[in-house]
Amino acid sequence: MEKSKLISVRISKGMSQKIIADKMNMDVSTYNRKEKGVSKIRQEEWIRLADILAVPIEEIYQNEESHVFVFKDNSIGNYIGTNHIYAIPESMLDVQRKYIKSLEQEIERLNLLIKK
Repeated sequence: MEKSKLISVRISKGMSQKIIADKMNMDVSTYNRKEKGVSKIRQEEWIRLADILAVPIEEIYQNEESHVFVFKDNSIGNYIGTNHIYAIPESMLDVQRKYIKSLEQEIERLNLLIKK
């Protein structure tokens, strides 16, 4: 799957694939395969790409199989650039959505009982 968000941001920043590949210390053909979705972009590469493009990782990250949440460690108030990327499978999210729906229905039922 082509990484259209990454491509769009790269182009908007006026950067060629060659420039990005050089900054990533890889051959342009290797970078091209990653951008086209032929080769996987590893987590640390996503982080490096976000740094190079000077954007939050959420602005460029794409994963066709799951939703991604990026948590920044800020527990002591000093952001030191540590990102944790968690990919959550769609099937797991479906279970959570069903549970939320059942809770909403229960709240609605209880609200009706209170009004009686």
